[in-house]
Amino acid sequence: MKELSINKNDAGQRMDKFIAKAVPRLPQNLMYKYIRLKRIKLNGKRCEISSRLNEGDKVQLYINDEFLEAESSDAPDFIHAPTALDIVYEDENILLVDKKCGLVVHEDDRGSNDTLIKRILHYLYEKGEYDPASENSFVPALCNRIDRNTGGIVICAKNAESLRVMNQKVKDRELEKKYLCITVGIPEKKSARLKAYQLKDSANNTVKVYDKQVPDGKTMITDYRVIREDKQRGLALLEVDLITGRTHQIRAHLAHEGYPLLGDGKYGINKVNRAYNIKTQALYAYKLTFRFTSDAGCLAYLDGKSFEVKDVWFLDMIG
Repeated sequence: MKELSINKNDAGQRMDKFIAKAVPRLPQNLMYKYIRLKRIKLNGKRCEISSRLNEGDKVQLYINDEFLEAESSDAPDFIHAPTALDIVYEDENILLVDKKCGLVVHEDDRGSNDTLIKRILHYLYEKGEYDPASENSFVPALCNRIDRNTGGIVICAKNAESLRVMNQKVKDRELEKKYLCITVGIPEKKSARLKAYQLKDSANNTVKVYDKQVPDGKTMITDYRVIREDKQRGLALLEVDLITGRTHQIRAHLAHEGYPLLGDGKYGINKVNRAYNIKTQALYAYKLTFRFTSDAGCLAYLDGKSFEVKDVWFLDMIG
């Protein structure tokens, strides 16, 4: 028998959701069976899959050792990742990091051990704020993603409550994210709201954009304003606000309008990119503002606060 003590990061979960995380080797069908047969108990008594866990509860597992994680003295895999981070803001609940171009947020098919989340886990581990050995089901997690070759602010939740709240705020679009980019070509209108429809091409990891609705097409709306112009070179610096959040939205939408991003290998102009010797799109999620319209619980203090990255690598390209 193994007993798990429910800590603050475990509390509030349904029993089945907790077991799935705490005992990942246990198949779901067996978990349901073991709960029914009282081989998984809550505080020594029968429980249901929907039973909610409270801090201080005890979960007893009368299951075979093969389903339990073996105790290991090996260091966690994130310990091999660097701890170098450009921190924009940090408190006891969240961490805002300026992710640089070229770094992936999570491990991809290239299998690199150097990812943003592993850097963060290593950083928090060294600070003494996260120890996988003391957690049953929680791991600090990212609340938003940015492509490998795009830079900008990424949010990490340090505890389960802040992760729950922040994920809901992201879903409800109560965060205002602004981007900077350089376009090849200067938009005629100095500010505008663009609307189009996109279809994903998953096989090629691209999207196609249409002016009129097409079957299965998703609406995308993009606001922009021109900040600076270089008429001699035909470049413009834009601030962009995403009203919808679609795949490659800024890159594909502006390219569709005739203003592709400088350095963009998918939707841009390779001849121009080579002329400037730029191999990554000039795009940065540089500003984040929390604009909560509903209860934010433990994160209510963030409402109205704004955070900005000053060191954007392509800003000096347009005076």
